[in-house]
Amino acid sequence: MSLKTLLKMCAAGVMAVALSGCEASDVQLNGKVFDALGVNTSSVERTTPELKPRSGIVVPPDLSSLPEPGSGQTQQAELPVQDYDATRTTSKADLERQQKEYCDKHYEMAKAMGDQDAAIVEGPLGRCQKSILSLIDNGSKDEGQ
Repeated sequence: MSLKTLLKMCAAGVMAVALSGCEASDVQLNGKVFDALGVNTSSVERTTPELKPRSGIVVPPDLSSLPEPGSGQTQQAELPVQDYDATRTTSKADLERQQKEYCDKHYEMAKAMGDQDAAIVEGPLGRCQKSILSLIDNGSKDEGQ
């Protein structure tokens, strides 16, 4: 190692030690760009924002309309409930019927015609091609009933 390289490394070490003594609070961001971004801490005055006083609790004029505390009764308007998810659900029997119809039309006919792509046909409940796992699954459902 040459003397010149050694001096450069020592100088870099001294600079690193000198710069490591700086604190984050000593760094100030000045300029109009930093003012616009709101990060210039030197020109910003630290004041507490003035808020309007909050209003008190408003009690209804007729206290008889309120339920007894702890009764668990709520007075709520009965509105018709339109549950979108309930309208979208289909029963298991309907899905199985749709699966059978779809597979009869698209899988069985294609398989009878000798179509090689018949194995990838999928209905509402999955693939139409029977597998050992689907036979085992159907067998376990029959035993549980």
